[in-house]
Amino acid sequence: MGFLDAILGRSKPVSPDLDQLFGLPAAAITLQAGAGFLPTGRGSVCFAGVEGGAFARIQDGVRELLDADATRTGLPVAYERDAYGYTWLVTRRPADDTVSLVNDLHAVNTLLEEAGFGPQLLCTVVGFHDAPADHDHSRVLALVYLYKRGAFYPFAPLHGAHERRDNALELQVRALLADDLRIEPELDRWFPVWGAPGLGA
Repeated sequence: MGFLDAILGRSKPVSPDLDQLFGLPAAAITLQAGAGFLPTGRGSVCFAGVEGGAFARIQDGVRELLDADATRTGLPVAYERDAYGYTWLVTRRPADDTVSLVNDLHAVNTLLEEAGFGPQLLCTVVGFHDAPADHDHSRVLALVYLYKRGAFYPFAPLHGAHERRDNALELQVRALLADDLRIEPELDRWFPVWGAPGLGA
């Protein structure tokens, strides 16, 4: 970081570190013990600006990569496009198998990165809830990994409220997971991921 950057308050970008994702299983245990949140078994990877033949190659590569795992039977991988034009790859594992879910998400990120799509990678989302999935009033929580920041933040949309979030819960989770995950220190980078595929149960 240069002298001018220091004076102007500009920070040096953090290099992506996909191995940070491997901290999620321990974070899931801490979340359950400290706040009563359970994994949903769903996660997703968000990326932008991939069209045509390149996107078809990504789909084929991911399908080949993940379908090679025989334990995925009946647990589909899907692609969804959100209202902003971003593409989400959504994967599912049994709720008690966060390790395999994280392995899937890490593999997908790595595949995209190695294929030259690192600049298009935006974030990875892993979902949690604090009650059985069919409960009408269960709270939803996501741990969001920002690819370009190499750090996580919690996102907690309020149940039944249009685009409002539970800031108190997010700050509670930040403190709870400080020893498990690299937490994004700048709160203005805790971007809302409203309706992100993989967020709910």
